[in-house]
Amino acid sequence: MRGRDELRLYEEIMLLALRDKEGTVVTGTMYNFAVGGAVLAELMLEKRIDVEAAGKKKFARVLSPAPLGDPLIDECLAKIAGAKRRGELRAWVGKFAQARRLKHRAAEGLARRGILRVDEDKVLGIFTRKIYPEVDPGPEREIVERLRRAIFGESGEVEPRTVVLLSLAKSADLLRLVFDKKELKGRKERIERVVNGDLTGKATQEAIRAMQAAVMVAVIMPAIMASTTASR
Repeated sequence: MRGRDELRLYEEIMLLALRDKEGTVVTGTMYNFAVGGAVLAELMLEKRIDVEAAGKKKFARVLSPAPLGDPLIDECLAKIAGAKRRGELRAWVGKFAQARRLKHRAAEGLARRGILRVDEDKVLGIFTRKIYPEVDPGPEREIVERLRRAIFGESGEVEPRTVVLLSLAKSADLLRLVFDKKELKGRKERIERVVNGDLTGKATQEAIRAMQAAVMVAVIMPAIMASTTASR
Protein backbone atom coordinates (compact mmCIF):
# COMPACT_ATOMS: atom_id res chain seq x y z
CA MET A 1 0.00 0.00 0.00
CA ARG A 2 1.16 3.55 -0.78
CA GLY A 3 1.36 6.08 2.03
CA ARG A 4 -0.56 9.32 1.76
CA ASP A 5 2.61 11.34 1.25
CA GLU A 6 4.51 8.89 -0.96
CA LEU A 7 5.56 10.49 -4.21
CA ARG A 8 4.86 9.01 -7.60
CA LEU A 9 7.83 8.10 -9.76
CA TYR A 10 7.28 11.01 -12.15
CA GLU A 11 7.26 13.43 -9.21
CA GLU A 12 10.58 12.03 -8.02
CA ILE A 13 12.00 12.58 -11.49
CA MET A 14 10.82 16.21 -11.46
CA LEU A 15 12.53 16.87 -8.13
CA LEU A 16 15.80 15.54 -9.52
CA ALA A 17 15.48 17.58 -12.73
CA LEU A 18 14.64 20.94 -11.13
CA ARG A 19 17.29 23.31 -9.78
CA ASP A 20 16.53 23.70 -6.10
CA LYS A 21 16.90 27.48 -5.82
CA GLU A 22 16.13 28.61 -9.35
CA GLY A 23 13.14 26.31 -9.82
CA THR A 24 13.99 25.65 -13.46
CA VAL A 25 14.87 22.41 -15.27
CA VAL A 26 18.56 21.74 -15.77
CA THR A 27 19.45 21.97 -19.44
CA GLY A 28 20.90 18.97 -21.25
CA THR A 29 18.62 16.44 -19.58
CA MET A 30 15.70 14.59 -21.13
CA TYR A 31 13.54 14.68 -18.06
CA ASN A 32 10.27 14.71 -20.03
CA PHE A 33 10.97 11.26 -21.47
CA ALA A 34 11.88 10.04 -18.01
CA VAL A 35 8.53 11.39 -16.79
CA GLY A 36 6.79 9.54 -19.63
CA GLY A 37 8.62 6.34 -18.71
CA ALA A 38 7.76 6.88 -15.05
CA VAL A 39 4.05 7.13 -15.81
CA LEU A 40 4.14 3.92 -17.83
CA ALA A 41 6.13 2.12 -15.12
CA GLU A 42 3.72 3.35 -12.45
CA LEU A 43 0.77 1.90 -14.34
CA MET A 44 2.57 -1.45 -14.44
CA LEU A 45 3.53 -1.35 -10.79
CA GLU A 46 -0.10 -0.59 -9.93
CA LYS A 47 -1.22 -3.47 -12.18
CA ARG A 48 -3.30 -1.29 -14.47
CA ILE A 49 -1.42 -2.47 -17.56
CA ASP A 50 1.02 -5.21 -18.46
CA VAL A 51 3.19 -6.21 -21.41
CA GLU A 52 1.82 -8.05 -24.42
CA ALA A 53 4.64 -9.30 -26.66
CA ALA A 54 4.20 -9.81 -30.39
CA GLY A 55 7.49 -10.91 -31.88
CA LYS A 56 10.08 -8.27 -31.03
CA LYS A 57 7.43 -5.67 -30.32
CA LYS A 58 5.97 -5.04 -26.86
CA PHE A 59 2.53 -3.54 -26.45
CA ALA A 60 0.65 -2.11 -23.50
CA ARG A 61 -2.38 -4.19 -22.50
CA VAL A 62 -4.93 -2.74 -20.11
CA LEU A 63 -5.70 -4.94 -17.11
CA SER A 64 -7.94 -2.42 -15.36
CA PRO A 65 -9.08 1.08 -16.41
CA ALA A 66 -9.83 1.99 -12.78
CA PRO A 67 -8.27 5.39 -11.94
CA LEU A 68 -5.54 5.72 -9.33
CA GLY A 69 -6.54 9.17 -8.13
CA ASP A 70 -3.58 10.91 -9.77
CA PRO A 71 -4.81 13.22 -12.59
CA LEU A 72 -1.77 12.85 -14.84
CA ILE A 73 -1.47 9.08 -14.49
CA ASP A 74 -5.22 8.58 -14.85
CA GLU A 75 -5.25 10.68 -18.03
CA CYS A 76 -2.50 8.54 -19.53
CA LEU A 77 -4.29 5.34 -18.52
CA ALA A 78 -7.47 6.59 -20.18
CA LYS A 79 -5.53 7.25 -23.39
CA ILE A 80 -4.24 3.69 -23.47
CA ALA A 81 -7.66 2.24 -22.63
CA GLY A 82 -9.42 4.41 -25.21
CA ALA A 83 -6.97 3.91 -28.06
CA LYS A 84 -8.47 2.45 -31.24
CA ARG A 85 -5.26 0.56 -31.92
CA ARG A 86 -2.88 -0.90 -29.38
CA GLY A 87 0.38 0.98 -29.04
CA GLU A 88 3.93 -0.12 -28.38
CA LEU A 89 5.33 0.67 -24.94
CA ARG A 90 7.99 3.02 -26.26
CA ALA A 91 5.41 4.85 -28.38
CA TRP A 92 3.34 5.52 -25.27
CA VAL A 93 6.42 6.83 -23.47
CA GLY A 94 6.92 9.30 -26.31
CA LYS A 95 3.28 10.42 -26.21
CA PHE A 96 3.28 10.86 -22.46
CA ALA A 97 6.54 12.82 -22.66
CA GLN A 98 4.86 15.31 -24.98
CA ALA A 99 1.72 15.74 -22.90
CA ARG A 100 0.50 19.32 -22.63
CA ARG A 101 1.99 21.27 -19.68
CA LEU A 102 3.74 18.15 -18.48
CA LYS A 103 6.41 19.92 -16.41
CA HIS A 104 3.93 22.33 -14.88
CA ARG A 105 1.42 19.65 -13.96
CA ALA A 106 4.07 17.57 -12.26
CA ALA A 107 5.56 20.57 -10.44
CA GLU A 108 2.20 22.00 -9.39
CA GLY A 109 1.32 18.71 -7.73
CA LEU A 110 4.52 18.94 -5.71
CA ALA A 111 3.68 22.54 -4.85
CA ARG A 112 0.30 21.47 -3.47
CA ARG A 113 2.19 19.12 -1.15
CA GLY A 114 4.33 22.01 0.08
CA ILE A 115 7.55 20.67 -1.46
CA LEU A 116 7.88 23.33 -4.18
CA ARG A 117 6.70 26.93 -4.48
CA VAL A 118 5.01 28.34 -7.59
CA ASP A 119 6.69 31.60 -8.63
CA GLU A 120 7.49 33.66 -11.71
CA ASP A 121 10.53 35.30 -13.23
CA LYS A 122 11.49 37.06 -16.46
CA VAL A 123 13.44 35.62 -19.38
CA LEU A 124 15.62 38.29 -21.02
CA GLY A 125 13.61 40.77 -18.98
CA ILE A 126 10.65 40.30 -21.34
CA PHE A 127 8.95 36.92 -21.15
CA THR A 128 7.30 35.71 -17.96
CA ARG A 129 7.65 32.07 -17.01
CA LYS A 130 6.63 29.94 -14.06
CA ILE A 131 9.37 28.56 -11.84
CA TYR A 132 9.24 26.08 -8.97
CA PRO A 133 11.87 26.67 -6.24
CA GLU A 134 12.19 23.98 -3.61
CA VAL A 135 10.92 24.87 -0.14
CA ASP A 136 11.05 21.45 1.54
CA PRO A 137 14.30 19.62 0.70
CA GLY A 138 13.37 16.55 2.73
CA PRO A 139 11.67 14.49 -0.02
CA GLU A 140 14.48 15.04 -2.53
CA ARG A 141 17.10 14.16 0.06
CA GLU A 142 15.29 10.87 0.65
CA ILE A 143 15.23 10.19 -3.09
CA VAL A 144 18.95 10.90 -3.44
CA GLU A 145 19.71 8.70 -0.44
CA ARG A 146 17.78 5.80 -1.98
CA LEU A 147 19.75 6.20 -5.19
CA ARG A 148 22.99 6.47 -3.23
CA ARG A 149 22.34 3.18 -1.43
CA ALA A 150 21.46 1.48 -4.73
CA ILE A 151 24.57 2.79 -6.54
CA PHE A 152 27.25 2.88 -3.86
CA GLY A 153 25.96 0.26 -1.45
CA GLU A 154 26.83 -3.40 -1.47
CA SER A 155 23.37 -4.78 -0.74
CA GLY A 156 22.39 -7.84 -2.71
CA GLU A 157 18.83 -6.58 -3.14
CA VAL A 158 17.31 -3.31 -4.35
CA GLU A 159 13.58 -2.71 -4.06
CA PRO A 160 11.62 -2.46 -7.35
CA ARG A 161 10.64 1.23 -7.28
CA THR A 162 14.26 2.24 -6.74
CA VAL A 163 15.32 0.02 -9.65
CA VAL A 164 12.83 1.85 -11.88
CA LEU A 165 13.87 5.27 -10.56
CA LEU A 166 17.56 4.55 -11.15
CA SER A 167 16.80 3.29 -14.67
CA LEU A 168 14.89 6.47 -15.48
CA ALA A 169 17.45 8.81 -13.93
CA LYS A 170 20.28 7.09 -15.79
CA SER A 171 18.45 7.19 -19.13
CA ALA A 172 17.60 10.89 -18.78
CA ASP A 173 21.15 11.83 -17.67
CA LEU A 174 19.96 13.02 -14.27
CA LEU A 175 22.44 11.12 -12.11
CA ARG A 176 25.20 13.62 -12.88
CA LEU A 177 23.13 16.33 -11.21
CA VAL A 178 23.34 14.71 -7.79
CA PHE A 179 26.49 12.57 -7.87
CA ASP A 180 30.11 13.10 -8.89
CA LYS A 181 30.81 11.90 -12.43
CA LYS A 182 34.03 10.12 -11.47
CA GLU A 183 32.30 8.31 -8.63
CA LEU A 184 29.52 7.22 -10.98
CA LYS A 185 32.05 5.95 -13.50
CA GLY A 186 33.59 3.78 -10.81
CA ARG A 187 30.19 2.23 -10.10
CA LYS A 188 29.21 1.64 -13.70
CA GLU A 189 29.10 -2.13 -13.33
CA ARG A 190 26.95 -1.90 -10.19
CA ILE A 191 24.54 0.52 -11.90
CA GLU A 192 24.16 -1.83 -14.86
CA ARG A 193 23.45 -4.76 -12.55
CA VAL A 194 20.72 -2.81 -10.78
CA VAL A 195 19.18 -1.51 -14.01
CA ASN A 196 19.20 -5.01 -15.51
CA GLY A 197 17.31 -6.36 -12.53
CA ASP A 198 20.13 -8.54 -11.20
CA LEU A 199 19.75 -7.14 -7.67
CA THR A 200 15.98 -6.91 -7.42
CA GLY A 201 15.59 -10.00 -5.26
CA LYS A 202 11.97 -10.94 -4.65
CA ALA A 203 10.47 -8.25 -6.88
CA THR A 204 7.35 -9.24 -8.76
CA GLN A 205 7.50 -9.91 -12.48
CA GLU A 206 5.30 -6.85 -13.06
CA ALA A 207 7.88 -4.64 -11.37
CA ILE A 208 10.68 -6.07 -13.50
CA ARG A 209 8.65 -5.42 -16.64
CA ALA A 210 7.96 -1.89 -15.47
CA MET A 211 11.67 -1.34 -15.04
CA GLN A 212 12.36 -2.68 -18.51
CA ALA A 213 9.72 -0.40 -19.99
CA ALA A 214 11.27 2.55 -18.19
CA VAL A 215 14.68 1.73 -19.65
CA MET A 216 13.13 1.97 -23.13
CA VAL A 217 13.35 5.73 -22.67
CA ALA A 218 17.03 5.36 -23.53
CA VAL A 219 16.10 3.52 -26.72
CA ILE A 220 13.70 6.09 -28.11
CA MET A 221 15.64 9.22 -27.13
CA PRO A 222 18.39 9.02 -29.81
CA ALA A 223 15.85 8.39 -32.58
CA ILE A 224 13.63 11.26 -31.47
CA MET A 225 16.58 13.63 -31.09
CA ALA A 226 17.93 12.68 -34.54
CA SER A 227 14.50 13.20 -36.07
CA THR A 228 14.12 16.58 -34.38
CA THR A 229 17.55 17.72 -35.55
CA ALA A 230 16.95 16.57 -39.12
CA SER A 231 13.64 18.44 -39.33
CA ARG A 232 15.19 21.82 -38.36
